Amino acid sequence: MDIGAADGVVRLAVIALKNVSFEYPGGHRALEDVTLEVGEGERVALIGPNGAGKSTLLHIMAALEFPRVGEVRVMGHRVDRRSAAEARRKVGFLFQDPDDQVFMPSVYEDVAFGPLNMGLPEEEVRRRVEGALEASGAAHLARRVPQNLSLGEKKRVAIAGLLSMSPPLLLLDEPTANLDPQGRRDLVNVLAGLGQSMVIATHDMSVAFELAERAVVLKGRVLFDGDVRTLLKRPEVLREANLELPSFSRLMMMYREHIGADFEPPLTVEEALALLKAHR
Repeated sequence: MDIGAADGVVRLAVIALKNVSFEYPGGHRALEDVTLEVGEGERVALIGPNGAGKSTLLHIMAALEFPRVGEVRVMGHRVDRRSAAEARRKVGFLFQDPDDQVFMPSVYEDVAFGPLNMGLPEEEVRRRVEGALEASGAAHLARRVPQNLSLGEKKRVAIAGLLSMSPPLLLLDEPTANLDPQGRRDLVNVLAGLGQSMVIATHDMSVAFELAERAVVLKGRVLFDGDVRTLLKRPEVLREANLELPSFSRLMMMYREHIGADFEPPLTVEEALALLKAHR
């Protein structure tokens, strides 16, 4: 299936959800009638407050949970309990806590774990591990013990482990949560350099704006699905989802009113600086 993305480019649907609802034992309804598709090479920010169902939706996309009703397809193939193992080979899932997926005696062994279990020859494993470590900015950590790394370093190692499996889709659950400012910046730079399709679950709007052109706002159901710049013009959606624009965006909106100018809110600090220079 081909889809039109937020930037107007037609792409193959890497994953597609249709009318998906999910209910936890005890009757808690986490998701209601969610329909969305992610195109090849597309980056989608899945935005919403805590408890909005972002992690649940990612677990369904990763075939770790299965919807009560609705359909999930990965690379065109329907996902159910029988086909879940095959679907998981096409999806790389980054958990919020990297300790949930970084567990081998050394970083190199951890990144090699997936390819080795795929039965790949030694030379191919080595090529994949070295390439994944380089792409994730973790090559200098190859001989380190994972348990002795910082949180940011562990997240980069976890990402390298995903990349070594060459999945067409990455699902990232709050990738910058609990990182210090430098660790956050380093990880955003790593993610910005990757070419895979991505769904990035976050309540950090600045991360969403830097990494994605399309936003899906979730609060149990989809409140908005479209271009991030369009989302800035929908304050009612932000209010309903308990979201707040980054401080630099809010500052520039106040500045716009102060000088009587007419420009759209900036998505990045760099855009804010360019606007200041243009309207000083």
